[in-house]
Amino acid sequence: MNEFHDRSSAGSLLAERVAQLHVADPVVLALPRGGVPVGFEIAKALKAPLDLLLVRKIGVPSQPELAAAAVVDGERADIVFNDEVMALAGLDRRTIGQLAQRELEEIERRRQTYLSQRSPVSVTGKTAIVVDDGIATGTTAQAALKALARREPKRLVLATPVAPPEKVPMLRALVDDFVCLLTPEGFFGIGQFYLDFHQLSDSEVIGYLEEAARRAEPHG
Repeated sequence: MNEFHDRSSAGSLLAERVAQLHVADPVVLALPRGGVPVGFEIAKALKAPLDLLLVRKIGVPSQPELAAAAVVDGERADIVFNDEVMALAGLDRRTIGQLAQRELEEIERRRQTYLSQRSPVSVTGKTAIVVDDGIATGTTAQAALKALARREPKRLVLATPVAPPEKVPMLRALVDDFVCLLTPEGFFGIGQFYLDFHQLSDSEVIGYLEEAARRAEPHG
């Protein structure tokens, strides 16, 4: 059953819940590509800056959508391993390290395409709100949060429209606040909860970032 029309409508609903936290100095960090429309709505509602958290899933070669690990690029690359999936797929850490190189190349491509020469928004001493369009294994979210914690936010929030119930305790333990609209039984994939779950293009991502930047400009 589809609970959300698209990512933007899910983001609007999620923004209402996040706003109830009454956080100070929020910065919204979206996981591209799918988290960007969701994060845009939250940033708009909170009048907060929108930035990207560049993280990539490392999929099992025979099942690319199944995350064996995830890598996030910052001052140094961080890899978070999903030991359960790795064991089932017969993957070791050396192999994951090799697979990570391709994803790091894609992260660099996205940095150049989406952000160009723009500096990251500082989260030091602020409330960092990490946003994705849904969480499946939690491996990507773990990698993103681990890297972000090193940037010393005062408060760390994870916000997503949907996640499997068995992942909730692990996710809650990683953050100060976890906001999730749905934790349904019978979770097979994020896309099942959206009527429109198309893969966003680079131009769509850039459009959201440009609109967010325009909204952040002082007027007068």
